[in-house]
Amino acid sequence: MFYAAAGRTVNAAGPELTDANAHFRQLLAGIDADLAAGKLGEAEAIAAKGELARELLRVKADGGINQPKGEVGRGVIGIGVALVAVIALGLYSVLGHPDLPTQPLAGRPEAVAQNIDLETAVSQIEAALARNPEDLRGWTVIAPAYVEIGRFADAVNAYRRILALSPPNAEVQTNLAEALLLEAGGDGSNEAMDLLRAAAASDPNHIRSRLYVAAELMRTGDYAQAAQWWQQALALSKGDEPWLAAAQRGLSVAENNGVDVAAQQQSEMIQQMVSGLSQRLMSEGGTVAEWTQLLRSYLVLGDQQQAQAAYDAAVKAYPAAFDRGELDTLALSAGLTLNGDAQ
Repeated sequence: MFYAAAGRTVNAAGPELTDANAHFRQLLAGIDADLAAGKLGEAEAIAAKGELARELLRVKADGGINQPKGEVGRGVIGIGVALVAVIALGLYSVLGHPDLPTQPLAGRPEAVAQNIDLETAVSQIEAALARNPEDLRGWTVIAPAYVEIGRFADAVNAYRRILALSPPNAEVQTNLAEALLLEAGGDGSNEAMDLLRAAAASDPNHIRSRLYVAAELMRTGDYAQAAQWWQQALALSKGDEPWLAAAQRGLSVAENNGVDVAAQQQSEMIQQMVSGLSQRLMSEGGTVAEWTQLLRSYLVLGDQQQAQAAYDAAVKAYPAAFDRGELDTLALSAGLTLNGDAQ
């Protein structure tokens, strides 16, 4: 399914957010490098990461959370969980208020003392939200973390809270829709589709909502409508997005009423190549490596009968077992039998 498989590729941040993320990733990498080189101690590195996380959260709060146009990032924070969930997420609860002025590292013993993993970070945010359920920033931080750790029902609730506490926007609506689809486990969701259509209608430049609508229409077999949504998404692309190939393939399949012509052509080409190799080996013979290649090809194609026939022919061509080491290993591991044609 698109959101379960290609979804993570599609979720690329917009250009403005990507630049900011690259900056923070470089700083984080610098801290790790200094730690590895012995320039920073363990406690100093943790504290430095705490300052970095606090600064990141403040930047997001000052306007980097919602990108109004061209945004295709999954989370409203828009940066990998490796940076936000473990560091920013955890330190949000530890440090409290990221909007406060930066304090010297020496004044942050609680940051030095904390080495927070994702589960611990989520638990601490949950405790903070239990005390203050109106904390929009807390819900904003924890929602994508829930998705990352597979707690989809909790992610749904978190994104609902975000929508309840702030004006609706296409990105949060799409995030909630994604969580609903993941929670449904491949069965689809009418509410998710309503949210995705609303997101697309509210923002003519929102790509991710259009990709999800197209993918869901493919799942239900509405190829004519799916083609229109693929076309909308592709019309918004710049030509170098990581989701571009998947969308183009989706459009091709939709336009051919669910038939993947490219895959079909590729399969036919492979079949012809394997058939040609088989005919040559059967008539002229070949090396053990070539017989092994033929056997592997049939196994990849799922043709167990032809694989057994090829193995039988190879054994006749090379009756000495010590000549067939790799060939025998491949055949027997695939469930084929020695001299299977005589069984």
